[in-house]
Amino acid sequence: MRHRIRHRKLNRTSEHRKALRRNLAQSLIEHGRITTTLAKARDIRPFFERLVTLAVKTRRLAAANDQAGALRARRAIHKLLGDRGMIPSEHRKTYESMSNTARAKTMRMFSGRRHRTGEPRGRLAFTAESVTHRLIETVAPRHEDRPGGYTRLIRLGGRRLGDASLLATIQLVGDEEAPTSITKPKRSARKRRADARYAAAIRATKDRASSDRAPAARTEPEADDVAASAEEPPAAEREQDGEQEQGEE
Repeated sequence: MRHRIRHRKLNRTSEHRKALRRNLAQSLIEHGRITTTLAKARDIRPFFERLVTLAVKTRRLAAANDQAGALRARRAIHKLLGDRGMIPSEHRKTYESMSNTARAKTMRMFSGRRHRTGEPRGRLAFTAESVTHRLIETVAPRHEDRPGGYTRLIRLGGRRLGDASLLATIQLVGDEEAPTSITKPKRSARKRRADARYAAAIRATKDRASSDRAPAARTEPEADDVAASAEEPPAAEREQDGEQEQGEE
């Protein structure tokens, strides 16, 4: 029994659980909406809302010219979230086709510090954007007037293929879509193969049932056909009768 146990363990060690929360929070900041299991979505909500609260605090302290306080709040965000670099979506295909050396230049400066704003630098057409920078400069301004509740959790009807876990979508409030307009995610290769096997089994069952219901082929003439053929004279006799009738005329 889970007496006096507050947090969810998610069948992971503490280090793995912290890494999972960081990755989910970074993906939520990058995309604005993620789909995961219901247990993970419930676990990430308080962690993410604490990050947004710290980001709002950073902006307020910076506006009040309290640079030391803003720096402390920013360091607290970095301690909880890390600082992953994100490639803009319009340049992602170009980034994938680049060499490792060119990728390193778009991620970090010559001094080794990570690019923060995502703006072009020098001869580079684009640079990576810091997830902390997007949280403070893009996500926090939308929620400065809210006392809390920065995310919305929507339970989905389907279950995950494999372990049948309940699925849920977590979104940023103010940038979310209506629950009825959420697009269905693309099916994975495993899901497509399972659906194809299921459809083939249904077709085979229907074909077997239709073949069982089909009438058997007639191998012997029925009684009505035999009687009709017996009453009708052969073709040669009909021709002789016709010639006799013409001769009598």
